[in-house]
Amino acid sequence: MSAKPDSIRSILYALFANLSIAIAKAAAAFWTGSGAMLAEAIHSLADSCNQLLLLFGMKQSRKPPDINYPLGYGKSIYFWSFLVAVILFSLGGMFSMYEGLHKFYNPEPLSSPMIAVGVLVFAIIAESISLWGCMHAVNKERRGRYLSIWFHESRSSELLVVFGEDVAALLGLGVALIAIVAAAVTGNPVYDAIGTVMIGVLLIVIAILLAIEVKALLIGQGVELHIQEEMQHFLQQRPEIDQLYNVLTMQMGPDAMVAIKVRMHQTGSEAGLIRAINRVEHDFRSAFPITKWLFFEPDDSDA
Repeated sequence: MSAKPDSIRSILYALFANLSIAIAKAAAAFWTGSGAMLAEAIHSLADSCNQLLLLFGMKQSRKPPDINYPLGYGKSIYFWSFLVAVILFSLGGMFSMYEGLHKFYNPEPLSSPMIAVGVLVFAIIAESISLWGCMHAVNKERRGRYLSIWFHESRSSELLVVFGEDVAALLGLGVALIAIVAAAVTGNPVYDAIGTVMIGVLLIVIAILLAIEVKALLIGQGVELHIQEEMQHFLQQRPEIDQLYNVLTMQMGPDAMVAIKVRMHQTGSEAGLIRAINRVEHDFRSAFPITKWLFFEPDDSDA
């Protein structure tokens, strides 16, 4: 199975939005001297790098199996997603905190704050469009679940990262807007410094949450629970199968590996048993197209 078109579309939405926003924020930071705006420019630039890494990771995950990687490269997307979460998010967060503390101890008045406000409003609109594109893909996956439950159960690491980026971006933009307005109204640049630190903390928190989820996929999670339950129900209803002993699964990027152990009904011959297994395998793959590797073991016990 190839990479999900909705995931690729979400990444491209985010990439184009973040590139345009990073340029606008950097220009505004230069003209206003706002630390919060500079932190946001770095944040958007880091997000753009994130999307490029995710696209590269998705391309790597589609490489065919070879002698060294007989189960393919599907899980490579988890490595790149983990890299995005831990390194780029964390570096962006630490830079923002450093810049905020620097501004706090060496405050400088803002110049032309309305330029920064205008850029932030533009960025909020652009990020909202990006989040809309991401939510379109998320809603197809979450099957009516709360977002918090989907975030914990999803096996689409690239979609998790884009969702985390978009949410962090909108929250960070809101913080930056409040900080700059407060600094402009009061004439106290400390508000700008506080906003910069808060953006850094936000990025680090998002990085930790994403890293926890992607780490589980790197270790080797099975398919989502509702899919595994559907697989078990499918097998239990098959007339060829007398008893289902076990179904083991592992998510391998966009695809899955499935191992099945069952007791088959008697067919009277070895050829009949093979035909029965082949029917089950064919129909199983049709019902669950994420199954790229299927290992079927007929047995007379679960030992």
